[in-house]
Amino acid sequence: MRWRWLLQRYAISISIHSPETGSPEMLMEMAYRLAAGESPLLQSIRKNTVVLITPLVEVDGHDRQVDLYNWRKANPDRAAPPLVYWGKYVAHDNNRDGMALSLALSRNLMRTFLEWRPQVLHDLHESIPFLYISTGLGPYNAWLDPIVINEWQRLAYYEVEEMTKRGVPGVWTHGFYDGWAANYMFYVANGHNAIGRFYETYGARGADTLDRTVPASFTTRAWYRPNPPLPKVKWSHRNNINLQQSALLLGIEYFGRNREQFLKNFYLKSKRSVEKAANEGPAAWVIPSDDPRPGECARLVNLLRLQGVEVHRLDKEAEIAGRKFPAGSYVIRMDQPYSRMADMLLDKQYYNPNDSRPYDDTGWSLGPLRNITTVRVTDAAILKQPMTQLTSDAAAPGGVQGNGNGGFIINHNADAALATLRFRLKDVAMEAAEEPFEAAGRKFNRGSILIPPAAGSRAKLDEAARSLGITAWAVDELPKVSRHALAVPRIALIHSWLNTQTEGWVRLALDTAGIPYTYLSDHFLRDTPNIREKFDVIIFGPTPGTAQRVVNGLPVRGAPIPWRESELTPNIGTSPDQSDDIRGGMGLKGLMNVQEFVQAGGLFITIGGNASIPINYGLIDDVTIETTRELNVRGSVLEAVIADAKSPITYGYGEKLAVYFSQAPVFQVSLAGGIGRGGYEASGQAPGQRPTGRGSATDPDIPQGRPFVPEPPKPKVKPGEEPPLDPEMLEYARPYLAPPPERPRVVVRFADEKDLLVSGMLAGGRELANRPAVIDVPKGKGHYLLFANNPMWRQQTQGSFSLVFNAMLHFDHLGVGRSQ
Repeated sequence: MRWRWLLQRYAISISIHSPETGSPEMLMEMAYRLAAGESPLLQSIRKNTVVLITPLVEVDGHDRQVDLYNWRKANPDRAAPPLVYWGKYVAHDNNRDGMALSLALSRNLMRTFLEWRPQVLHDLHESIPFLYISTGLGPYNAWLDPIVINEWQRLAYYEVEEMTKRGVPGVWTHGFYDGWAANYMFYVANGHNAIGRFYETYGARGADTLDRTVPASFTTRAWYRPNPPLPKVKWSHRNNINLQQSALLLGIEYFGRNREQFLKNFYLKSKRSVEKAANEGPAAWVIPSDDPRPGECARLVNLLRLQGVEVHRLDKEAEIAGRKFPAGSYVIRMDQPYSRMADMLLDKQYYNPNDSRPYDDTGWSLGPLRNITTVRVTDAAILKQPMTQLTSDAAAPGGVQGNGNGGFIINHNADAALATLRFRLKDVAMEAAEEPFEAAGRKFNRGSILIPPAAGSRAKLDEAARSLGITAWAVDELPKVSRHALAVPRIALIHSWLNTQTEGWVRLALDTAGIPYTYLSDHFLRDTPNIREKFDVIIFGPTPGTAQRVVNGLPVRGAPIPWRESELTPNIGTSPDQSDDIRGGMGLKGLMNVQEFVQAGGLFITIGGNASIPINYGLIDDVTIETTRELNVRGSVLEAVIADAKSPITYGYGEKLAVYFSQAPVFQVSLAGGIGRGGYEASGQAPGQRPTGRGSATDPDIPQGRPFVPEPPKPKVKPGEEPPLDPEMLEYARPYLAPPPERPRVVVRFADEKDLLVSGMLAGGRELANRPAVIDVPKGKGHYLLFANNPMWRQQTQGSFSLVFNAMLHFDHLGVGRSQ
């Protein structure tokens, strides 16, 4: 092959992060220079390289950032609003969607890459001085071809050297981030045999020139930064433009001038990806067709296909290494060009806690997170089985089966599509079975949906079920089993004006599932009495910050801070929400309104750290958030156990579930309001440990000089709960004890320490093992539902969605199945 005659394709994407406004200005100028410039460097680029430019990735956020800049210039003495909304759903996390491809901008970039197949995708950012060129400090992603990691270094060090030769200070590489997670946007390239890289410059959020003091952590000399940034600098957009453009032009020219070698590398990486099945393995990944959640299996397959991965289906049953895979099972072969991307999404991850602090999530295994079976097959015999490649999206079979006229039954399998069906057929009466049963020769899980016969219901149900991949069985008679009505609740999703990023993933999950809701700020809680008349369920979206900060919101000082469309800020009008004054939060008045809402029968759901609000402000008893000493778990996939299978919240689930968790909160349930605390916390010993003394770790301690008296047997304690009080303390504590129906109900707990880690990083797991993950706290006629895990994280945790959806659909029957 005559490599030297082939042009390289070098793609540049910019301003995915809306406050970073320099690169759009730079690329306009650079595009003109590339087209019209006559310097030897520019002629070399035109001769050897096709440069592809995406001039703006997050267009809405950029326009809003411009609005805020204009607002600040017009109101120099007033506190300006923060950039509350970037895109429709998320802010900075739009650069964490490289795996799930759930945002439109991610899908557009992926589609563009697969159409043009550039050898480099270069992403421009602006956050640190003066110019950081990405290589990362490790540990690097374990599924990448080592060739691409070497290419990162080669390109970065060339640009650092050339800029340094020209007397530019503060151009460096190696540090800043780790290079581990596959969720960054530039994995559009790295995961597909190309080179993904990025810059960080010392950006400015406007066009003003400023005297800036550089943080000392960046001005110190290091082996990877021998020419550090200056401690003080006069900085403007022009500096940003100069550094980005100069380094880019040098790098593109070098890449094009060495196109033969880089193109050979691109070919070799692709070839080695095809050889992966026979080389390092595995041979394939298989998603069995008998998985109880075929709809979720199909959705994962379609995500892989969106990533450019080839997916096949077995034409007939295959037995590989003693395991049988039914006909129709999905096979993701590892002898294909994009095998590495598929492997890194489906495999398990291990991040050593002794390595550098992770920059983002450490675990992301999509099969466990979606609660479906994915099998890593190392036997190459799987590749010889007859199979057919998918040429269109996968779809689970659905519709009404059977000829009975006595009603319909839908098995509850914890697929989120069941909630979609309920809201789509909101006028159809539905009930939920409170116990498992058999009907028409089939077994049905607890929570299965019972639909009585009605005129025209079969056709309506068949159409909806077919489109959602749900099977409904027409039977002669509905089973005689305890049941309750399946609600169509009125849902409010509450956000804080402090930050809308993480709750944006909740919005996206609800929108994707077709769950209707009303989107409101926490000012609604403050300003609205009798909330129960308007809503049945409130989800308080995850918000970073202490309970005090979230409740108080932005401090109410000075003049109002608007987030509202105006002549000066026209682009704010397309935001999901607006306000004349975003100061303040729900306040104590809002807390009282929430308390009344729950007492009147409402369901209030918190996710992650927001649980501290009802706990710390005394809306609930018997639940505390623990301070951990040793726990270190950053964005990991952990195993959880269904602690109460009779709770409607866990309908459709098996015994275990993989969940996403990142460090906190760690819950503790107390049967006496925490008054019996002390124990191991006071002694400095963890549960299960003994004091220093004779014998082994499992032997009793024996005081000397007296007969040995063994300790009385300890009472059995449910995992995640404190031991019951002894008789003497019990009498004192009786006023604090809630009757059994009012006690917190642990419905999901974290697994034993030895089983806890599925993927990612975990140290000090004994502080989390067996702790509650999901707690249902009854109050009055309603409930608080507390999630330690995040069930709706970055469109990766679909396996946990039904915990939320179940709670909403059964909000008025959450006490069902409770042991007394």
